[in-house]
Amino acid sequence: MTKLILYGLEASPPVRTAKLTLAALGVPYEFVEVNTLAKENLSEAFLKKNPQHTVPTLEDDGHFIWDSHAISAYLVSKYGKNDNLYPKDLLQRAVVDQRLHFESGVVFANGLRSITKPLFASGLTTIPRERYDAIIEIYDFLETFLKGQDYIAGSQLTIADFSIISTLSSLEAFVDIDPAKYTRVTAWVKRLEQLPYYEEANAKGARTFTEIIKKTNFKFAS
Repeated sequence: MTKLILYGLEASPPVRTAKLTLAALGVPYEFVEVNTLAKENLSEAFLKKNPQHTVPTLEDDGHFIWDSHAISAYLVSKYGKNDNLYPKDLLQRAVVDQRLHFESGVVFANGLRSITKPLFASGLTTIPRERYDAIIEIYDFLETFLKGQDYIAGSQLTIADFSIISTLSSLEAFVDIDPAKYTRVTAWVKRLEQLPYYEEANAKGARTFTEIIKKTNFKFAS
């Protein structure tokens, strides 16, 4: 097996998605920190690896792959002992893919990034109220997705769970959700927290992310 290198910042939700996938597969790898807050991802050396200068970036035998969704699908396809985490059945895979696109286009882009980009890029600490409403809408969707099933894309754990939990555990830095209202989401989160690798692959980074956010002293507009 060739040596895998994962470049990224542990606080980053997409990086934690890749870490969860690698942990679930039991694939050894080297983690190289790239501090995006210090703009290390804009260095000449990193731009040669990933001209889009995003994390995570995966190096496998001299080849570079970026985007956590693409990385996770690649890892399961190449290193998985079975296809449970990313089913080959076309209908099952379509559901997983839909959830992955939901994470990138809604949970991450419309939820998390729409808040963090103004915070860090522009120093704006008053967040428009509609951003809070967008997070609530995300929880509403997830509660619906989980009706009658234990995992986000069906009856088994997939990379869609890893993708969404990494971002959702970061949104908790902004919004306290009522577990009585979102019983399915709450049960799903607890189910993932019981994974033996969850603490190391996601929880630690999520706590670091929350600490960073708290230092911004953000508030939602009334």
